[in-house]
This record gives sequence, C-alpha cells and structure tokens, in this order.
Amino acid sequence: QVQLVESGGGLVQAGGSLRLSCAASGLTFSSYAMGWFRQVPGKEREFLGAIIRSGSSTLYADSVKGRATISRDNAKNTVYLQMNSLKPEDTAVYYCAADPKLHTLVVANTDEDSTPEVWGQGTLVTVSS
Repeated sequence: QVQLVESGGGLVQAGGSLRLSCAASGLTFSSYAMGWFRQVPGKEREFLGAIIRSGSSTLYADSVKGRATISRDNAKNTVYLQMNSLKPEDTAVYYCAADPKLHTLVVANTDEDSTPEVWGQGTLVTVSS
C-alpha cells in the first residue's frame, strides 16, 4: 500500500520553529520528487516547495523562501520541512506529496492535468500570536 504519513504538526508560538516529517511506504522513495503544500480551510491549497529525487536541489515558493528548508533522507524514506520564524498566517494543514516528476508538484495547483501521484493525509500546524 502506497502511503505518505506526515507528522510533527502542533501548536507553536509565533517566531518559533517546527520540523515536519513525511514518511513514505509502498513506493521506491528515491524515484520520487517530493513536495510540501499547505491549506487553510476555505482557501486554496498553496505550494510551498519541492525537492528532487536525489535531494541535491530544492525550490521554494516566495511565501516561505528564506524561512523553509526541505530535505530528504532516502535511506529513511522520509522528507522533511523545517519552518522557522513562524507567523500566525502559517497556520494551516500541511501536506506532502510525491510524484516521479518535479514539474508535476510545482504546477499541481495551476494545472488541472498535473496531479501528484500520492498525497499524505496532512498534519495541522497552529501558530499562536
């Protein structure tokens, strides 16, 4: 069974940091680019960033650039999202997604024909002011 399971969400104070994990199973992890997204109820899903299969390159949305770091450990089948200097507006459900193609992750929110192959169930991050 192909599965992505996020963890690490919770309540954090503004200005604090959080590291989210996304553990993959049932797939050849190193063959997939991985992405992070978030969604506030009632709002559109937001792409945060992605990492290529080898982990040697990442890209980020402007909204989190400089505050977010995505990394992966292919030996552990896990991708991480480190978020620093958290703000109340970072409160959202955070999702990871996997697809063999980085491009699919990057355009998932803008191209109806680009749907990542696997999505996690999400983890809630609440940032208090």
